[in-house]
Amino acid sequence: MVREDVHLGRNVVVHQPGLVNLYGCVIGDGTKVGAFVEIQSGASVGSNCKISSHSFICTGVTIEDGVFVGHGVMFVNDRYPAAVNADGSLQTEQDWPLQKTLIRRTASLGSNATILGGVTVGVGALVGAGAVVTRDVPDYAVVAGNPARVLGDARVARLKHAVQSTAVEIA
Repeated sequence: MVREDVHLGRNVVVHQPGLVNLYGCVIGDGTKVGAFVEIQSGASVGSNCKISSHSFICTGVTIEDGVFVGHGVMFVNDRYPAAVNADGSLQTEQDWPLQKTLIRRTASLGSNATILGGVTVGVGALVGAGAVVTRDVPDYAVVAGNPARVLGDARVARLKHAVQSTAVEIA
């Protein structure tokens, strides 16, 4: 369901509108949203992004332009989640501090990565599949693991991939 309070940019593609849950969010021009994605109120997705199926983008997440979000990526916006307060009453949004998250332009988040609240994933960074990001990721870093650790430079990894792809085409 795409609620009326969603601000969709030009040429946004929601592949299966009946199989998403989008409400109160902003989605920029040219972005593609896969099936079974939830984007909550107050979240913002930039232009020319790809949000793959089964991903969850919660309140407080800002995704800049050109970001790839793999299948099943989960964002968390509460460092100490709980269902109830000390007195046993059900928690509401007023009972916990929102942890904002920023994904900088052209970053790539691998399938099933979990991004905790309060972190920034840097420009052009590459987060490995299944990584648990618990702290800021530098620009152009390759991170993987639980907790995610810096393994290399995404510019080098992407250059190697481009060279290998070109070599296969020439052969």
